[in-house]
Amino acid sequence: MGTIRVYYTSVSGSPGVSGVAPTRRPGAHAPWVPRARLTRPLLQVKQRQAEVLRILDGNRLKYELIDVSVSERLLQEMRDRAGDPAAVPPQICNGENYCGDFEMLYEATENEEVSKFLKMTSIDKTVREEIAI
Repeated sequence: MGTIRVYYTSVSGSPGVSGVAPTRRPGAHAPWVPRARLTRPLLQVKQRQAEVLRILDGNRLKYELIDVSVSERLLQEMRDRAGDPAAVPPQICNGENYCGDFEMLYEATENEEVSKFLKMTSIDKTVREEIAI
């Protein structure tokens, strides 16, 4: 089994990561956009990241966090793995294998198919039993 990697962002509102473009460039005229419309997508990214970590922690899985806000190279790596030039965090991989995004993990959790989603042979049976208790 490879290492489970979660691509996330630690910076709220970093351009290109949240899927929200800056409202105004210096010296350029841009239409006014209500702050609430800008913060909703940022809040959604943070909430989804937190839920991914809760799911992985709840299944007692070890994972590596990769912060795409520290490097354009990491952001591009995440998007290349996802096969989507506009992909936003969180994105999940197992080793070199792309597993999916938040919605795909959430659906796998609802269907009790987390190990299948993560492309694992299986979650240790004793851990699975402890989680069910």
